[in-house]
Amino acid sequence: MRLSVIQRLLWGLAGTALLAFAAFQYFEPSTDTDANASNPAFYADFELTDHRGLVQTDEYFAGRWMLVFFGFANCPDVCPTTLAEVAAVMEDLGTDAEKIQPIFISIDPERDTPAALAEYVPLFNAGIIGLTGTPEQIAETSETFPIFYERIEEASAPNGYTMGHTSHLFLFDPKARFTDSWAYGTSAEEILTDLRERL
Repeated sequence: MRLSVIQRLLWGLAGTALLAFAAFQYFEPSTDTDANASNPAFYADFELTDHRGLVQTDEYFAGRWMLVFFGFANCPDVCPTTLAEVAAVMEDLGTDAEKIQPIFISIDPERDTPAALAEYVPLFNAGIIGLTGTPEQIAETSETFPIFYERIEEASAPNGYTMGHTSHLFLFDPKARFTDSWAYGTSAEEILTDLRERL
C-alpha cells in the first residue's frame, strides 16, 4: 500500500511537470532580441505586495532590467536552486548588478504572506524582492506573463499540499518588455553570459 501511494505521488508530479512544460511551450515567445525589442510577446505587468508590506507595480522598476521567477517558499528544490543561481549571477555581475532587479513572485498566496517572504528571500542575499497578493491577484498576474501553476494535495507537505508551476526564469528589459527566459537547470554562468551581452 505504501508503494502504491508513492507511485501515485510520483506519477502525479510527473504529470504536473508535463502539463507545466506543455503550457509554457504553448505560450513560449520568440527570444530573438531584435524581434522582441520592436514587438515583444508580452510585458511584465503586476500590482502586488512585497515582503516589506509595500505595494509594488512593474512601473516602479522602470529603467532597470528585471529577472522574474515564479515559485513558493515551501518549494523543496526547484525554487531554492533557481534563486541560488540568481544570487550567483547578481554577485558575479559586480557593479552591473545595479542595473538588474531580481523578483520572486509567489504562486502560493495562502502560505506566502509578506511576513513569510520576509524570512525567505533574504536567505539568498541577492536583493531579491518577494511579491505576493490575493489569490485573484496572483491568478491575474499568471495570465499576464503567462505561467502555469496548480495546487497538488500532498499529505506530507506543509499544510497538506505543494505547488506545481512553470520553472523558467524570465528576463525583462528596462521598458518591461519580455526579452528572454531560461529553463530550470540553466547554470549561473550561462545566464551571466547572456546578460552581459545585453547590458
